[in-house]
Order: sequence, then C-alpha cells, then structure tokens
Amino acid sequence: MTYAHTAQAIADVATSADVLFDYLDDQASLGSHMQKPSMMMLGGRMSYEFDEARGRTIGSFIKMRGNILGLVLSVEEVITERQPPRRKVWETRGPLNFLVISAYRMGFEISALGRAASRLRVFIDYDYPATIAAKFLGAMFGPIYARWSVNRMANDATNAFEGSARS
Repeated sequence: MTYAHTAQAIADVATSADVLFDYLDDQASLGSHMQKPSMMMLGGRMSYEFDEARGRTIGSFIKMRGNILGLVLSVEEVITERQPPRRKVWETRGPLNFLVISAYRMGFEISALGRAASRLRVFIDYDYPATIAAKFLGAMFGPIYARWSVNRMANDATNAFEGSARS
C-alpha cells in the first residue's frame, strides 16, 4: 500500500543496535507517549491491548483505544516486518477512528554506529481521513501530529540511554 504523506525523525542513541531494538520492540515502551495526557492529544490518552505475542512477531496485533474531547478513538495495528536488530514495521488494519490521520504504516530502522552507538530512524507514512471535515483537519493537523509522534519516539529512545545525542 502507498501513502500520500510521510514524516521521520533521526536520532543517535548511545547503545548497541541489539539493545536498542529490544527496547523499541516493546510496543508499550515505544508508544508510551500515547498513554499519557498531552497537549498534542488534547489532554486525552490511549490505552493498549496486546495479543499473546505483544507485538513481537509478524502478524501480531495491537489495539489502541482512547478519548479526546469526548470522542472515542480506536485503531488496530498489525506487525508486518520484524528483522532484529535492524527494522520493525506495523500498519493499521480494519476500521480506525482517528481525528487527523487515517491509515498508516509506521516503523523504525536501526543502524550500528559502533559497538555502543546506533542511529535510529522512526517513520510514519499516512493518509488523511476520508470525510471532507476530517480531510480539512488532517491537512491542518496531520503533519503536526505525525512529526510529534515520530519525534517523541526518537526522543524517548534517546532519553532511555544516557550519553545519547539527537541529530
């Protein structure tokens, strides 16, 4: 599937590719920014539901539900690629109820910069919602939300390991 829009963040992280992949492979850690109220989430937050593989195998699924300004949001994701310690990708499946983006593919890539350092690239490829009102909101706020999301994931990974540098 192809998507019309994309955002990415790149960070240098002071840990090995294996350790970084293991940290990011835990979807609850990776998406911790979604579980806390924030301005970007308009004070709302999402909760996770995992299958028995907890997002750590191809085909594994993750469900998120939450509320923003009284609106119920929900999305289901499925892991489509998993190549430790280099790459992991997941995509939405089925109906989703988000405000400013619609279907998306998201993931991360890790390249070793030595024995104790890695370069992390977090990305999201996405579409705007289909309804006219949502397309308007998507065009206004979708790119902001997408950048916030990938930057939060990269920053959270950087902050999890001391001595990391943002690039």
